[in-house]
Amino acid sequence: MMEEKYVFEYAVIRYIPRVEREEFINVGLLMMCKRLKWIKAEIRLDPDKLAVFNCAHTLNEIRNQFDGFLNVASGDRSGGPMAELPVEERFRWLSAVKSACLATSRPHPGLTSDPDATFRRIFAEQVL
Repeated sequence: MMEEKYVFEYAVIRYIPRVEREEFINVGLLMMCKRLKWIKAEIRLDPDKLAVFNCAHTLNEIRNQFDGFLNVASGDRSGGPMAELPVEERFRWLSAVKSACLATSRPHPGLTSDPDATFRRIFAEQVL
C-alpha cells in the first residue's frame, strides 16, 4: 500500500539586521499543510551569528518580534486577530513580502507523508 502524500509549503524565516543592506540570517522555518490543517514555525536565534552583523536591534527586541510571529503561526490568541485565521491564511500572511527586520523567503512547495519529519529535515538544512 502506498503512503499518502500531502502537498506542503514552507518559507525560511529570516532576520534582517539592516533592511537597507539587504543582508539576512536564516533563523527559522514556517511550514504549512492545508489539507491536514497543520502549521508549524520554529525559530533558533544564534547570538554568535547575530554578533557578526551590525544589528539595529537588541536580542530582546528580536525575540519579541519573533514571539509575535510564532503566536500567529500557532494560533495563540495573544497573536491577535490574524492568529484566529485558518492555517493557510496565517501562512500567507506570515510569508507575505515585507520590508522589516523579520521576513521570509518566498514559499516553496513539496510533498510529504510526514510533515513533522519533513519540517525537522528542512530546518536542519536551512537553519542549523
